[in-house]
Amino acid sequence: MENRNRQVLLKRRPTGAPTPADFEITDAPLPDPGEGEVLVRGIYLSLDPYMRGRISGVRSYAKPVEVGAVMEGRVVGEVARSRDPGFREGDYVLGGYGWQLYSAVPGQGLVKLDPREAPLAAALGVLGMPGLTAYVGLSEIGQPQRGETVVVSAASGAVGAVVGQLAKREGARVVGIAGGADKCRYVETELGFDACIDHHAHELGTAIDLACPKGIDVYWENVGGAVQQAVFPRLNDFGRMVMCGMVAEYNDVEPRPGPNLMSAVRRRLKIQGFIVSDRWQRFAEYRAMAAPLLKSGELKYREDIVDGLERAPEAFIGLLQGRNFGKLVVKLGDDPTRR
Repeated sequence: MENRNRQVLLKRRPTGAPTPADFEITDAPLPDPGEGEVLVRGIYLSLDPYMRGRISGVRSYAKPVEVGAVMEGRVVGEVARSRDPGFREGDYVLGGYGWQLYSAVPGQGLVKLDPREAPLAAALGVLGMPGLTAYVGLSEIGQPQRGETVVVSAASGAVGAVVGQLAKREGARVVGIAGGADKCRYVETELGFDACIDHHAHELGTAIDLACPKGIDVYWENVGGAVQQAVFPRLNDFGRMVMCGMVAEYNDVEPRPGPNLMSAVRRRLKIQGFIVSDRWQRFAEYRAMAAPLLKSGELKYREDIVDGLERAPEAFIGLLQGRNFGKLVVKLGDDPTRR
């Protein structure tokens, strides 16, 4: 075990798009776990769009990262030292903290992982927060019915990929929107969506009309911007709009104009935002459903793995620009389960 802990700190709050200069890489003493805590050696770090809001300093549903503090993020790792009787050295866990190689965290916040059930990094994506996000938003808000049309933006991403596959299991027609031919090919051939629109290559409104001849009953919003502007007028009466995120607008300094909401009255639309942390109590339920599907190959996923903590800032900047392909994960250290 090392005697120093490499970390990525928030150096300053970005205005507009983050740059590498907004972050600082430093070494700190190895944390010493207190009573009831566990020292976790990070193996994989999750990078997610919500982190942009955490570094803005704007009041939101969660406390922002303070300037000079370790960047926030969920980590899968190995127990290096334990002062909690429920964990022992060598256990694999979900719940390490932050953009750093080691973290001392309360044992009560950790989830034990069995590498025989699924690869460890899956706990940050398809079996983790993004998967739960898809499950909660679709079951509680979208509620697709057999024969309805569901449109999913950022369809090849960690959340969108699960949304589409779960909607297909409910018998819906599922149309994805993604950036690039490779992503669209993956969405159709690997994930099994009925169609996928490349928003870089097509006039979006016309392409949506061709792919959704009966209109749209459920729209899963991950992107915002021009994609939202194209989809919104095509929602059917009693359509549901699941407001998960709007990554295309996260770096905006001023809010963009939204769609005129008169049609929400005329068409009796349901437009609802949600935060997955309000539904952590459904995490075990989701994993119990999804893990067998993952093992059987019925639930598919893709990871974009970046090697080394030092590359986390650039990878995060790329995430906000849509450069990743699949769930973005940083490999922090050795994964003994993949030797």
